[in-house]
Amino acid sequence: MSQPEIRRTTSARIPTSVGTFQLCHYANTRDDKEHLALVIGDVGGAARVLVRVHSECMTGDVFGSLRCDCGEQLHTAMRQIAQEGTGVIIYLRQEGRGIGLAEKLRAYNLQDEGYDTVEANLLLGHQADEREYGTAVAILADLQIESIRLLTNNPDKIEQLREQGIAVVERVPLEPSFQAENVAYLETKVRRMRHLLQLPAAAPSTVNGAYLPPVLAQRVDALRERAFTYAEEHAQPYVTLSYAQSIDGSIAATPGEPLSLSGPVAMTLTHALRAAHDAILVGIGTVLADDPRLTVRLVAGPDPQPVVVDSTLRFPAGAHLLTHPRGVWIATTPAHGKTGAIGEPARLIEVAADPCGHVDLHALLAELGRRGIRSLMVEGGAQVLTSFLEQGLAQSMVITIAPRLVGGLHAFTLAPPNRDAEHVAPRMTQVIFTPAGDDLVVWAELEADKTPSPRHGLESYKS
Repeated sequence: MSQPEIRRTTSARIPTSVGTFQLCHYANTRDDKEHLALVIGDVGGAARVLVRVHSECMTGDVFGSLRCDCGEQLHTAMRQIAQEGTGVIIYLRQEGRGIGLAEKLRAYNLQDEGYDTVEANLLLGHQADEREYGTAVAILADLQIESIRLLTNNPDKIEQLREQGIAVVERVPLEPSFQAENVAYLETKVRRMRHLLQLPAAAPSTVNGAYLPPVLAQRVDALRERAFTYAEEHAQPYVTLSYAQSIDGSIAATPGEPLSLSGPVAMTLTHALRAAHDAILVGIGTVLADDPRLTVRLVAGPDPQPVVVDSTLRFPAGAHLLTHPRGVWIATTPAHGKTGAIGEPARLIEVAADPCGHVDLHALLAELGRRGIRSLMVEGGAQVLTSFLEQGLAQSMVITIAPRLVGGLHAFTLAPPNRDAEHVAPRMTQVIFTPAGDDLVVWAELEADKTPSPRHGLESYKS
C-alpha cells in the first residue's frame, strides 16, 4: 500500500497529568482526517524510541467505555512514555478498527445480541479489521525516528509496520484490566485476531454465583464460530443437539416425567450454549412434561428464540414459554395452523407436513433460515433428537453424562442399519471430552448419512 503524503501543519505544548507533550497536527492527501502525534523528548534521529500507534476510540478514549480496552491502553501508554522521558503516541483517526463511529455502534448492538466483535463487523459488511498504518509510517519518517519499541498486543500491527520499512526492535506489552463488560471482547481478540494477552484463569462471564471453567467457555466459543461459518457457507442454520443423560444413556426414568441430571457446572454450560445460539428448539412433549423456560439465566448473554414443534397444536395455555421475553414460535402444519387459537406473544409458523402429517423438519429449518436464524440448539426430547439425527439435520452434539444409573428412557431410538436403504447412522468426529464438575461433557461433530433414513416421516414429535 502506498503511503499518503502527510504534512505537519502546526504543534503546541500540551501539559497533562503525567507530563508535558508536544501535540503535532498532520494533514494528509488520502482523506480529510486530522492525525496527531503526541511527542515527549527529543526523538529526531533516536533509536529504540518507545512508541504507541493508537487508533481513535471515541467511546473508550473520551467516555471511558468498559466495552473495550482502548482508553486504558491510551492512558497507560501516556504514563509509560512520560516516565521514559522520550517517546511518541501516534493518534490515527480510524475509529472502530476503521469502520467509523456509526458502524461501530451498530456493531455494539449486534454484540449485545450475542455476536462477537469479529462476527458483528462481518455481518455489517466490513472486514474484521480495516485499519492501515501507512499514515503512522509517514509520521514516524517525519519525526526522523530510527527504530521503535512498540507498545502493542497486536502482532498484525507489528507486521504491517515492518512490511512498510519501520524497524520495530521490540514489542512492549500493554496488559489490560479484565472486567465483566470487556472479557468476551478481549477473549475474541486472542482467539480470532491473534492478540497477545494473558487471559484470566476464569473469565467473569457468568452470573448468579455460577461458574464456567475456561475450557468449557473456550469450547462454547469454538462452537459459536463453527456455527457462524457454517451458516455463511450453507445459507441455513447450524444445528447442535444438546442434552443430558445418565451413564447408562437415560434422559428420563419414565417417559413424560422430568428428571434433573446435570450438576451446577453442566447446567451453567447449558445456559452458555443457549446464549451461543440464535434459537432453541424442543418438541411439544418437552413442554407438556417439563414446562421449560428456555431462557439464559446463569451466564451473561442473550436469550435464544424458543421454537416448539407441535404438529397437532397441543400447546398448553399456561406454559412458561408464553412469558418468554422473545415470544415463542410454534411450528405446526397447515391443517392445524388454520384452527390455532393461541394468542400473543406466541406466533404460529405453518410448515409443510411430512407424509405422516407431522411437521417436516427440513422445511422448518429452511423457514427458520429465512427468518434470520443462523444457529439452532435442539434440547429435546427423545423423538425430536432422534428425528434430527436420523434425517442428517444436525452438525454437532454436546452431551452431558451424569455419573448415575437410571435405567429409563434413552435419548435416541435409532433404527438398525437397513442394508436395502443403505442407511448408516451419523458418524461422530473430532470428539472431545471435558469435565464439568462431577459430570463429563462429550463434544462431537456429525457426518450425516447422505441417504435419507427409512424412518423419515414416521415419527411424531411427542417429546
